[in-house]
Order: sequence, then C-alpha cells, then structure tokens
Amino acid sequence: MIMKISIENKKIEAIKRMRILKLMPNIVEEFEKDNIINYSELGGILFWVSNNPEWAEYIKKFEEKHNALVYHAELSYLEFGDCLSLFYVSDHQDEWERDIADLKQGYAVCYVWNINDPDCSEFGGIAFKPMIGGVKRIG
Repeated sequence: MIMKISIENKKIEAIKRMRILKLMPNIVEEFEKDNIINYSELGGILFWVSNNPEWAEYIKKFEEKHNALVYHAELSYLEFGDCLSLFYVSDHQDEWERDIADLKQGYAVCYVWNINDPDCSEFGGIAFKPMIGGVKRIG
C-alpha cells in the first residue's frame, strides 16, 4: 500500500535534489519560500514556469494526478518535438535514495512532456549536466 507523503516532506527532499543539481541558490530559495518553479533552457538559462500559464497549469495537473511535487524543469528542442522534462519528487519514498544516487551521476527519471505531440509524453530517464546555474539535457 502506497502512503501519501506530505508536501512538506516532498519539499524538503526537492530542496536536497535542487542542491545536487547545482541550481543557483536563489532558485532554490524561490522554490523554498514562494513555491516558484524554474525551468532551464538553452544550456542552463533559467526562467520562471509561471511566465507560461499553460505550462504552469500542466505541471499543476501532473502533480495532482501523480501525487508528485515538481521542483524544476528543462526545455529541449528535439527532432520529435519541444520537450519539457519535469524533475519531481514522487510519493514513493522507498525510491528516493536511488533517485538521489542517480542525480549525483547526472541521470534522472523525469516526466517528459512533448509539448508538440502530448500523446508521446512519458516517464523516462534523461541524462543532464549542471550548466550556468541550471541544467542541460544531454541524453
């Protein structure tokens, strides 16, 4: 039976993960104090998700549907569509230790939203590297 982990506990975990990603300290602080989610684009440049209301609403629905907490996203322009990879903390606390180990190796299980072809959106592993305060997907 899956237990629902509180948002507060997921947020503590998310902040730990944001530091592993080497996100700029002010980005971590914005998330911690005001629940502001940023996304990385163009090699690590950071933007607020809230600047795009459609994305903000999509993330909110994702969190509700999967009982998850999104703490960062990365936008990549791929041959099969513009993809927003959502970094999140799941309700599966038994997986958190493995998630942390993966992040330290530059790998994360994300939900990848194909903005151009939503039917092709899926959970999957991505490779990334920290860059200029954000992250860049490299695989």
